[in-house]
Amino acid sequence: MKLEHDFFTTDNVVGLAKELIGTIFHTNINGKHCAGIVTETEAYAGVTDRASHAFGGRLTKRTEVMYREGGIAYVYFTYGMHCLFNVVSATEGTPHAVLLRAVWPVAGIETMMERRSFPKDKRLLTNGPAKLAQAFGITLEHNATSLCGDLIWFEKPSDNCIEHIVESPRIGVDYAGVDAALNYRFVGAPDEKIVRRMFSETNDLR
Repeated sequence: MKLEHDFFTTDNVVGLAKELIGTIFHTNINGKHCAGIVTETEAYAGVTDRASHAFGGRLTKRTEVMYREGGIAYVYFTYGMHCLFNVVSATEGTPHAVLLRAVWPVAGIETMMERRSFPKDKRLLTNGPAKLAQAFGITLEHNATSLCGDLIWFEKPSDNCIEHIVESPRIGVDYAGVDAALNYRFVGAPDEKIVRRMFSETNDLR
């Protein structure tokens, strides 16, 4: 079941980051469908969060999309080489976002490997935010794209394949002072048996 617009407009960005664990992330870019189970996210709580691009009400050409109504993508370029994909949440004017840090690939794995020029070890294919964006074909072109259309979307799976979610501080935000210690990172490991049952018709998992 595709997640609808209302799912993303919650003001509880930390709760949303946790709820996204175990959902299925899809892209259909350049006619190539890829999908994966979300296993790691980080919440960024807008103007009050020192780790957020919008902290203190910062409004720039890059952060403008964060202030729009939730349910769209926030894609930004970092270190001069990587794109990172975020989910914009909350209502218009509240710049909350959730960074997708990792997924467990379930469909389009050959496409992902081609995009990453990567050896056939899917455990390391999308286990980082830059790797994920590259594997799923996401670029700056997809900034502000709706997450409820046919290009990028999320689905709620028929079965819950995540047994336990671990909460911890976010990665690489030491600059955020006291906010660096906030437990805004969520990680869940999927049960492979359940995943295989859910996607038994997917050639990539046979």
